[in-house]
Amino acid sequence: MILVVGSTGLLGSAISLKLAREGKVVAGLVRDVTSAKARTLRDGGVTLVSGNLTQPHTLEVALAQVETVICTATAMLSSGPSNTLDDVDNRGIQFLITAAEKRGVRHFIFVSYDTAGGTYPLAKAKRGAEQRLQASKLSWTILQPAAFCEVWFSPVVGFDVAASRAQIYGEGDKPLHYIALDDVAKAAVACVNNASASSKIFRLGGATPASQLDAVRLWEGAMGRRFTCQHISLAELTAAQAVTTDPVMLSVLGLSELAAKGIEVDHEWRTALRLNPLRVEDWITASMKKIGSSI
Repeated sequence: MILVVGSTGLLGSAISLKLAREGKVVAGLVRDVTSAKARTLRDGGVTLVSGNLTQPHTLEVALAQVETVICTATAMLSSGPSNTLDDVDNRGIQFLITAAEKRGVRHFIFVSYDTAGGTYPLAKAKRGAEQRLQASKLSWTILQPAAFCEVWFSPVVGFDVAASRAQIYGEGDKPLHYIALDDVAKAAVACVNNASASSKIFRLGGATPASQLDAVRLWEGAMGRRFTCQHISLAELTAAQAVTTDPVMLSVLGLSELAAKGIEVDHEWRTALRLNPLRVEDWITASMKKIGSSI
């Protein structure tokens, strides 16, 4: 059985449902089996397993009969007093790795991201989990996606397509290698029972490199109108980090700095996993069809 941890998130749910459609025996670790997101998974053929990364005693039970774990869990979008980055992304995932070792899990696939030497809370947590996994007894694969199209082309990071407005971090000229969430889901699924993925770190990116300014030009061409761009310099991002104490906000600023400096990827994963990711321009074209006349 394959257990997806983080199964109610955007990426985790995409992976879970993709596995179910392929006829795999897949379970999703959920905190609340009655939630709407959990019901969507169940309706899609995913077995629900109750468990919580912040409650280690629940994990060994959840891992019974599990051969492969795919972990996409993060508290970045759901952080709270009992669900912090330290609780989930740091200690929680390491608790999960320990429980997987005890239960004899064969393969642990961890969806992380390229921390690029960052010292903000999310980067420290992901790097710690990666190191713990690499030092474990498990067969492991680490996926480090670049910039998710679904996130970096959204108002969450100041890229407001509907308003034709984009917040640009740094000069905006460094490649981010935007990648579709569905391509990351495909990569995770392709790692299951794949010997060529064992003990590998794959740095995932879309088919074509694109900087923030490249992306703006592509959106302008697709929409037929100009964008208004506001730049936030690296110096401003550094200054903001110096006076910020909230771990999530510090991590947002750290990720913005990473975007300003650019994200490197490799091409080995395409050969090893036999995948051809979308070009960012094709993702934008597909998104325009979905948006239609609403923008």
